[in-house]
Amino acid sequence: METRRVAAFDFDGTLTLRDTLAPFLRAVAGPRDLAVAVVQTAPRFAIAMLSDRARDAAKAALLRRVLAGRSEAWLRELAERYAEAIVTRQMRSGMPERIEWHRREGHEIVIVSASPTIYLDAIGRRLGVDGVLATELEVGADGLLTGELVGANVRRAEKVRRLEAWLGGDAEIWAYGDSTGDRELLERADHPLRI
Repeated sequence: METRRVAAFDFDGTLTLRDTLAPFLRAVAGPRDLAVAVVQTAPRFAIAMLSDRARDAAKAALLRRVLAGRSEAWLRELAERYAEAIVTRQMRSGMPERIEWHRREGHEIVIVSASPTIYLDAIGRRLGVDGVLATELEVGADGLLTGELVGANVRRAEKVRRLEAWLGGDAEIWAYGDSTGDRELLERADHPLRI
């Protein structure tokens, strides 16, 4: 059986020019309400650099403040428009061509990111990737976001766990990342590329 060949891309700062979560939250809540949410969660962000757990807790607290009680259907509509803006105006130079090179080589392409699937799924469709492994947001039976995450924030070792689960076996891996949050993914890869 032929070994799978997979290109795993981090998203923010690797495929894109900058972070995409904060602008998405601003689109959801508006600048004023996002600023209030940031101020309310500031103590958590102040200690976020102390550990991965503190950083994840700070992100979860901000997402809870901004997203809890919002309609998943409305957010998905917003995410479609947001995804179009990201793909047309925020992609890092050369990265769409790199994705195309992997596609021509017959490699599977996957995005592995701490950003939420609510908009990464729409971006993944536009880029024609084979999978999106990202942070999931919990939706209640009423169709409203609870503000909680489903599972872990997809950064550091969680990126490797999600990729391994998606692969379900051996593969030759190209990995692209730009930060310490990608270190484990790059270490796992046969062909690591720091952007």
